[in-house]
Amino acid sequence: MSKLAELIEKFCPNGVEYKELNEIAHYAKKRINATEINENTYVGVENLLQNKQGKTISSSVPNNGKVIQFEKGDILLGNIRPYLKKIWLSDCAGGTNGDVLAIQINDRTQITPEFLYYVMSSDKFFLYDVQNSKGAKMPRGDKEAVMKYNLPVPPLEVQREIVRVLDSFTFLTAELTAELTAELTARKKQYEFYRNRLLTFDNSIKMVSLADIADIGTGSSNTNEGLEEGKYPFYVRSQEPLRKNEYEYDETAIITAGDGVGVGKVFHYVEGKYALHQRAYRIHINTSDVLPRYYFHYMRSAFLPYIQKTMFQGSVASIRRPMLNQFPVPIPSMDVQKRLVNVLDNFEVICTDLNIGLPAEIEARKKQYEYYRDLLLTFAETGNTIMTDRQTDRQTDRQTDRQTDRDECN
Repeated sequence: MSKLAELIEKFCPNGVEYKELNEIAHYAKKRINATEINENTYVGVENLLQNKQGKTISSSVPNNGKVIQFEKGDILLGNIRPYLKKIWLSDCAGGTNGDVLAIQINDRTQITPEFLYYVMSSDKFFLYDVQNSKGAKMPRGDKEAVMKYNLPVPPLEVQREIVRVLDSFTFLTAELTAELTAELTARKKQYEFYRNRLLTFDNSIKMVSLADIADIGTGSSNTNEGLEEGKYPFYVRSQEPLRKNEYEYDETAIITAGDGVGVGKVFHYVEGKYALHQRAYRIHINTSDVLPRYYFHYMRSAFLPYIQKTMFQGSVASIRRPMLNQFPVPIPSMDVQKRLVNVLDNFEVICTDLNIGLPAEIEARKKQYEYYRDLLLTFAETGNTIMTDRQTDRQTDRQTDRQTDRDECN
């Protein structure tokens, strides 16, 4: 028999008691002066991170008036757009505002902060919170409904064992996610290194200005014209294109952002009909001496360093037509261009596979963790969890074994 099963049999053989949140906790009401907080101890809804990722340092701290005081061990829950799943188990005392619900336990001999946090960070709770939220454009959680949420309150011994198992899951999942993320970053850097080396030419290669080999222009569409399921791709200033039922161009072109955070970083290669944002540029190669695909790879490699030297700084980073016109482009022989395109296209396929595969693996591991967490926190009427600790131990062992196998391979 597993340890968790033994504890359940010993302390709650006839079932686990369920209570509404208002029976075991309340909203913090005490207020303190804003002068008593700083960027590390003030928590607004804007510095709570989405998808249960905790919080970051606040960039906007009140400097006068009063704020709601929270204590170490309180649960802070974002109350605007609850579907963003903003929640944090506080590791210090501090202050917050009315957009964040500070939930304080009445008696910590009845329920531990860690166990309550795991219950309230479950998808089951956030689904309940979303279903009871009010407002369409900027929904808010219903404070009364939150306090009526029904949750299991097993004996402390059972709570602590569940927290131990879930902490182990959390650690293993975070470790695996960090490893996969590092792997993805390393592969991207490796690809960029080889691409940049391949596209570095000596002085013997002819250089021309982009305006000499291409037609350059912008679109006429606005972002609000985008559709979820339009007939044609609609290139805006971000990495993900929208859709539109009308097109503006029918050609082979390279698309890049004209302003915003995507300047020098967002590039698209398009063949056929498409629509274009009014602050995105299209570059249509108009000479047979240059392969459009070659120029696409070269621009991705060299354009950002080029504009960093000449960038116009306004309210957002932006580029102007003269910068594009004057962008120097090396023109190697057609055979060299073809070989470069072949190599770089193959690199891109590999990177695309990694970009899809590794994030998918990370997401799968997170979903796996959430699945087992929810099972551990779901009690049957008999008081037995749907998933026993023996099962969770086996799952933890499997994850540990995979980690050991990877370490041995390395």
